[in-house]
Amino acid sequence: MLGNKRIGVVVPAYNEEKQIEMVLETIPDFVDIIIVVDDASRDKTAQIVESQQRQNAKIVLLKHEKNSGVGGAIASGYKWARDHDIDVAVVMAGDGQMDPIDLERVLKPVVKGLADYCKGNRFQHLGGFKQVPRLRFLGNFILSTLTKTVSGYWHVSDTQCGYTAISRFALNALNLNGLYSSYGFPNDLLVKLNIADMRVVEVPVNPLYNIGETSKMRIHRIIFPISRLLLKDFVLRLITKYLIKSGHPVIFSYFFSALFFLFTVGLGIYLLVKLLVWGLIMKAALIAAGVSFIVSIQLLLSAFQMDSEANRHICIYLNSTQIRSLNEPES
Repeated sequence: MLGNKRIGVVVPAYNEEKQIEMVLETIPDFVDIIIVVDDASRDKTAQIVESQQRQNAKIVLLKHEKNSGVGGAIASGYKWARDHDIDVAVVMAGDGQMDPIDLERVLKPVVKGLADYCKGNRFQHLGGFKQVPRLRFLGNFILSTLTKTVSGYWHVSDTQCGYTAISRFALNALNLNGLYSSYGFPNDLLVKLNIADMRVVEVPVNPLYNIGETSKMRIHRIIFPISRLLLKDFVLRLITKYLIKSGHPVIFSYFFSALFFLFTVGLGIYLLVKLLVWGLIMKAALIAAGVSFIVSIQLLLSAFQMDSEANRHICIYLNSTQIRSLNEPES
């Protein structure tokens, strides 16, 4: 236990026979339950976990008959934790990329009631930026920038970090069956947490790379599915939170910004056709396109500001003193 809270660690694992034993053996003693979700591995992952079970009664093994993706595996672990009265569930990947030394730091904001969901941030850690491979950093930067807008958590700058802790209160507020099951899971979860009005915070974590792990993510395969997911989630959040729940005017700023932008694009295509086919430059239409584009940008910036203000109460910031206190052991 930590802070009188029952702690469960969810370990999603798919073909992690090289790393899973090390992950299980390095999980701190204060953890009450270790929920390993074998996502239909084709190697000896399940057998290794079963062997560890005989030595450690805290380990629970859940087996998927079919591969459901990392999000589906985490959701299964979350369901087990929710149904077995785990107060805080933290995710530690089966590939060993999450430093067990950081576990207490990730847990404490949720254990102490400062937030409902805590995300690790690899770039806030001293030297963390240099440790992350450049290609991953670029992909993470693009997705994090997009997810800020989509989720409404404008302060989250490492959306793809999977080292997270979530409260039982938040788990009960979510439809765990409706979460995205693949690599867009952390982005989708943030949107659903925002709709449920859950408080989110980030803490520094040490990224571990080149320890024998093998990345299963293929950027060319996920970029379009995640793009579709983000667009769908953005519309879902706006409609659910600002139209159905509150009638906040931010939705109108977003809508008319999109409308003016589409008008600008349509006018631009018309001007291009006129120029290429007839060699004409329509000055009035050109001025109208410019004005329309400026109005679109102004409305978008206004929407960003209103959206940020509307979500300020659930965007939790920790100052340097508070972050240092997370490293102090519980008395």
